[in-house]
Amino acid sequence: MGSWGVKALESDNGLDLISLLKTDYLPKHKKLTLGGLIGFLKEEGFLGETVSEIDFLYDNTAIALAELYSEWRETGKLNYDDEDSNIWSAITNFSASATARKDLLRRLRSIKNQVPDEDGEREIVELWKESNNWESWDMHLDSLIELLQQE
Repeated sequence: MGSWGVKALESDNGLDLISLLKTDYLPKHKKLTLGGLIGFLKEEGFLGETVSEIDFLYDNTAIALAELYSEWRETGKLNYDDEDSNIWSAITNFSASATARKDLLRRLRSIKNQVPDEDGEREIVELWKESNNWESWDMHLDSLIELLQQE
């Protein structure tokens, strides 16, 4: 699965997402919107056009977006800068419209409810169930859903 923690951003796919945003999105956007990120990630093939398009990468991306938004809400910053770049610290705002929050919430609930893909499974859920960290991952997903529901 290429993961070293229960967060989607603590995975190889999460690092790919951070890299894509850093190189192709953040140089043009100092104020983030959840809707803008969702649209960009659909264009880049990191998210399906609809909730019914189920794929491991799409699921991981949806969770990672919720993690980024959650981090901003909790701390007012996103801490992914490295010695080569301070692009993340240049972000001045991260807002989310009701429509964008609903879209992301539907995606997370679909994962939580284990809605199967065309092969009858939800790969991300199956992989976490087989790990030693299933309960921690499931609680993390619950906390992200709760955040979006409260808004």
